[in-house]
Amino acid sequence: MTNIESSGFRIEALDLSHDRRTFSCGVDSLDRYFRVQAGQEARKNIAATFVLVGPNGQVAGYYTLSATSVALAELPGDIARRLPRYPSVPATLLGRLAVERRRRGKGLGRFMLADALWRAARNEIASFAVVVDATDEAARNFYRREGFLPLLDRPLKLFLPMAAIARLFGD
Repeated sequence: MTNIESSGFRIEALDLSHDRRTFSCGVDSLDRYFRVQAGQEARKNIAATFVLVGPNGQVAGYYTLSATSVALAELPGDIARRLPRYPSVPATLLGRLAVERRRRGKGLGRFMLADALWRAARNEIASFAVVVDATDEAARNFYRREGFLPLLDRPLKLFLPMAAIARLFGD
């Protein structure tokens, strides 16, 4: 059990019991999405939102997962050569990941990333990789430290192959 788990944090699927009104990560687009769109997209099966709930019941962070694809031409050559010659391959999009600004620097983002990767790996639908769109260089560096690779000509769009994710979880 990690320190985060033992301190009472848990990850749940977003539902009406989660208060989204006061959440602030400091990035307007992420805050607005969580307050306004997350519930709608979950109900319409566009994106699944998972919330990190603190011991006090407040939302400490969130992330979203949905389906996407990656063009074969965007992948590094050594990886693309090992894949079928389709124009694109299926992937899982980690569309958003945000930690409440007062809780930064405590490993919560990494905890949510691990949970997202675990869920993506356990999904029964084929997916070549988890893809992220980093909002800035700091986010890009976070994902790079976790093993994500940049897509060609798009340094803020990164991916982590499912084979690497399976190794993380001992599969």
